[in-house]
Amino acid sequence: MASRTPSRSLSSASLPADDTSSSTSVPAAEPFAAEKEAKLASLLVACQNADLHALIELAASAHGLVNDTVRRTAWPILLGCGTQSSDGREGWKALPEHRDENQVALDVNRAFVYYPIESEKQLDRRKEHLSDVIVEVLRRYPALCYFQGYHDIVQVFLLVLGAQDAPPAVARLSLLRIRDFMLPSLDPAISHLELLPPIIQSADPVLFNHLPQAKPFFALASTLTLFAHVIQAYGDIARLFDFFLATDTVMPVYFFAAVLLSRREELLEIEKEDVDIFHATLGKLPQHLDLERLVDQSRALYSRFPPPYLRGWAWWRISSSSVLKASRTPADIASTRLETGLELLRKQETELQRKLAFDKALKRTTYIKTQLWYYRRSGTYGLAIAAGLYALWLGRNGGTGSRFLANGPVGDLLRRLAGTFA
Repeated sequence: MASRTPSRSLSSASLPADDTSSSTSVPAAEPFAAEKEAKLASLLVACQNADLHALIELAASAHGLVNDTVRRTAWPILLGCGTQSSDGREGWKALPEHRDENQVALDVNRAFVYYPIESEKQLDRRKEHLSDVIVEVLRRYPALCYFQGYHDIVQVFLLVLGAQDAPPAVARLSLLRIRDFMLPSLDPAISHLELLPPIIQSADPVLFNHLPQAKPFFALASTLTLFAHVIQAYGDIARLFDFFLATDTVMPVYFFAAVLLSRREELLEIEKEDVDIFHATLGKLPQHLDLERLVDQSRALYSRFPPPYLRGWAWWRISSSSVLKASRTPADIASTRLETGLELLRKQETELQRKLAFDKALKRTTYIKTQLWYYRRSGTYGLAIAAGLYALWLGRNGGTGSRFLANGPVGDLLRRLAGTFA
């Protein structure tokens, strides 16, 4: 992803120090200050009791978790981190290097662009901690694949939780909430995006018919990074993370839909034929978002048009091992072990390999059909197709059964047919 122009607008005083806790309490003069202060009492009780269901309701409601003091306790609860000790964690440095560490170093060097405002020395120290958190998670779970923009997510967790407490939370986030983005292919991430058009179609058919009908790749940078790459204000992205951690894993897609719907008039003014202008506009989010209104609209969209009831087949094409189905809710995530996340990741990898093999087979079969049309001979079309599929099947299978067929009379017949159309 392209680097961004520095434009920091948040004082470091509102952020936690590297290794110590600090409050980001609401100034008395701020609007809704009294409402937030009243909410804090309920949040503190929920945190003390590790009350997951209460935290889910409070984090998803107006103003989220209010400040970082609450988040330091609440986020690990929402992710099911438990009370594991951070002692003895230095052992990760002796683990084998992860294959993506060079890219991690490049991206970490571009981190902390918008926040916090600190000296270069302080920012360098934060970057060291950010690198350590990312590399620790990748070395402990080497099956995870790093993606550009992952560092945008992790830097928010680092600022909220600190260098010692961030790795366990980031590990659970990676394996149980954003696992689909950490596979060898972006196909699972794109399958998330394919839910966006039917949401818009259900909510606003006029806008849907006006937008380009191509796959919504313009939403990838936002949804892939939980909006951490595109939102510049620390307070906004921390509050948005409250919402995402407290709701269904599909909610970032609904939030993007809410953003599009909020821009309805602007988008309808663009000529339908100006596809390039559409994509440039759709891929760049406004920087002054009314988060509370958008959060409410996202929840309303999700309630009115839940994923299984969306038009088309987008939801049903998503793998049952996807985070959108295997660990949808915070309760699911909190009760799921990391080992289960790894098992699901391996299943998704296997599915991706099979899909890749199938796609290659389909392309070769299409080529064979094209050749058959060119060299068509009456009465042998079906047999030739069988010969082509047989050849593809042999290429994918090396077991005893395939060797028997390859060397038997069926293999001889099909090889002769295949040779006829070579």
